[in-house]
Amino acid sequence: MNMATEHLSEAPARLQGLNTLPKTAYFCMEMAIDQSLYTYSGGLGYLAGSHMLSAGYLKLPLVGVTILWKNGYGFQEIDENEQVKIVYREQSYPFLKDTGIVVDVTIFGETVKVKGLLLEPETFGTAPVYLLTTDIPENNEYHRGLTNVLYDGDQKIRIAQEVILGIGGMRVLKAAGVDVDLVHMNEGHALPAAFEMLSDFGGDLNEVRERLVFTTHTPVAAGNETHPVHLLAEGGFFADTDVHRAVELGGEEFCLTVAALRMSRDANGVSQLHGQVANNMWNWVHGRCHIRAITNAVNTRYWQDPRMVGASNDDELRSAKRQMKQELLDVVREQTGKELNPDVLTVVWARRFTEYKRAGLIFEDKERILKLLEGNKIQLIYAGKFHPDDTSGRDIFNTVIQYAKEMPNLAILTNYDLALSAKLKRGADVWLNTPRRPMEASGTSGMGANMNGAIHCSTFDGWAVEGTYNGLNGFIINESEGEDYLPVEERRKRDYESLMEILESHIIPTYYEDPATWCQLMRHAMQTTTSYFNSDRMVIDYLIQLYKPVNL
Repeated sequence: MNMATEHLSEAPARLQGLNTLPKTAYFCMEMAIDQSLYTYSGGLGYLAGSHMLSAGYLKLPLVGVTILWKNGYGFQEIDENEQVKIVYREQSYPFLKDTGIVVDVTIFGETVKVKGLLLEPETFGTAPVYLLTTDIPENNEYHRGLTNVLYDGDQKIRIAQEVILGIGGMRVLKAAGVDVDLVHMNEGHALPAAFEMLSDFGGDLNEVRERLVFTTHTPVAAGNETHPVHLLAEGGFFADTDVHRAVELGGEEFCLTVAALRMSRDANGVSQLHGQVANNMWNWVHGRCHIRAITNAVNTRYWQDPRMVGASNDDELRSAKRQMKQELLDVVREQTGKELNPDVLTVVWARRFTEYKRAGLIFEDKERILKLLEGNKIQLIYAGKFHPDDTSGRDIFNTVIQYAKEMPNLAILTNYDLALSAKLKRGADVWLNTPRRPMEASGTSGMGANMNGAIHCSTFDGWAVEGTYNGLNGFIINESEGEDYLPVEERRKRDYESLMEILESHIIPTYYEDPATWCQLMRHAMQTTTSYFNSDRMVIDYLIQLYKPVNL
């Protein structure tokens, strides 16, 4: 039994002695469960999907609630001007069970019908998940379109979507006869569920607090949603709660995170560093709950390729990695026409395109990286999504498209979904992660890459603080913690110099000149990640630390 398998087998044992497990409803705006269920955009959905898979595997009393997005998050295409554009395609999900449940929700003064469909556990091995839609004949055309697009940029539609998730979700559970002891809001989008609970308990906030927990995911201001309180009230966000009490909980410019922290009995950040950052960030909020730390994880059974687990010696390990790399390079050829070489060190940057993640860090000195690319020392592959309204993220993506036209051994792939993510994680030699510390709450993409023998090369942020050991299972870019609050450009310069020194002096020489040490790095990456950063461990941590069975 290898280290990873041995640790994973301990997860069910941790449940022994917990006699009374709370029945929990897990609300999240997106869930990445399977390639055929396109109801996600990125990291939040990937995390929720792993949570559902592990809860199902461990047979925990948990039910998921999310929205059935008719058109998903959009598909990327490169237009005739070599610019990325977003197109939407209607999806079909015949494997979902029609429960026959339809509930009424009041949104901006009008009655909207919300239908609940069920993803049964046996379909993908998850906990049961209710998916909500307004795309039914009982609604008018506008209301039918409210569940078309994930994270719609229109403010009123966004508010409506959150009312559908929170209030609609609670009412669908009641109609289905699902009694829950606890509601877990994975991010603040589901906050209307808390106000629905407040109505159910006659305005008694203490009763709500006993039954509500909250996970916050980002120290980035834009990720902590705010809206004018009167607009939310018009939208039905607060159920029966009057606007004056809503102001007391979340302010005139109503902050969902602030209200969630005041209405919950307990909350958590998603890495040890993020727990500290979040408590400092929200220390001005009087009456809030404590924010503990529960580090994110991914589902090992979903993300780890069996070929890596079965590799018993270095030759088999290298052979398995080369096969998986060729499968990735086949995708590169199909999408871009570029022929990359499986014998060349392959570095992957794949995640959301947004400013603080710094996709372009490695191009700070274009001549320096061009020398490595032209010399066949490395090849770079990029992929990722950006919010359709994030012009900065779109511009960064388009910049990499232009670089890929100009530079050899550089490719950018479109439509970063579960299937492509798996190919990238399996095929990468190095998984590059370059956020500006301490802006990355956790990050999970590197975990799945590590599980497939990719070496994590990351700034000292998010989960890397706990899981990447410099020179043992990966490499840390600029390990200094004292530089967090340097001017942005100065920190960028120092991080860039550290990244290039690691590439040129450590990663490239080891990969080409010392294959035995490289294989050792791969094995350590796999072992250290599967032993702790697996979602079986994570969901049990949530159960024990946040959900708190009554006999503990």
